[in-house]
Amino acid sequence: MASIFYEGGIKMAEQEEKLVKRSDKIAFLNTGTAEEPKYERMRKFTELSNSRNPQEYSRQYVDRDGEDTDVTGFSPEKGFAFDEYSNNPVHKKIVDIIEDEKKGNDAIVDILVVDKSRTVEAGGYEARRRNYSVIADSDGDETNAYTYSGSFKSNGEFEKVTATLDEKELIATIKKQ
Repeated sequence: MASIFYEGGIKMAEQEEKLVKRSDKIAFLNTGTAEEPKYERMRKFTELSNSRNPQEYSRQYVDRDGEDTDVTGFSPEKGFAFDEYSNNPVHKKIVDIIEDEKKGNDAIVDILVVDKSRTVEAGGYEARRRNYSVIADSDGDETNAYTYSGSFKSNGEFEKVTATLDEKELIATIKKQ
C-alpha cells in the first residue's frame, strides 16, 4: 500500500517498493539476420551473469594524500552456461560457433535484454541491444546433460531501445521509433 509524505510542503505519494526478480530481465538472441532480426528467448541457460569490467584511470595528485579514480570505459561481458537442447535455435547458433571454431564476424551474436520491471509509457519495456563475441570456455563437463560454457564479450556499444514481447514471451520485437 502506498503511503503519503510531504516534501517541501507538497503532498506526495510514496510508491511501494517491489523486488526485481532475476526472471524480470530476459535475454533474447537474434537467430535471424541483421535485416530481418528474430529475437528468440535464451532458454535453458543455467548461468547468464553480467560483469561490467570498468576501465579505470587512477592517479595521485601531489597536494592530496589519496588517489582519485575515474571510470574511462567499460568492457562488459556475460558469463554463460547452458544444457544443450535439440530443436533450440539459440543453442544451435551458439553451438555452431563453438564447434566450428568460428572467428571474427562469424563469432558475433546480437543479444537483446528486456527489463520487464521497466515499462515504457508508449507500450513495451526498456531494453538494451548489443553485439557480443562468443568466447568458448568448455563443453561436455557434465554426465547428465551436454553442457557448454563461456562468455559473451562486448563487440560494440549498446543501444537503448523499447521492446515488446509476444504472448508467451518467447519472441521480442524492437519497436521502431
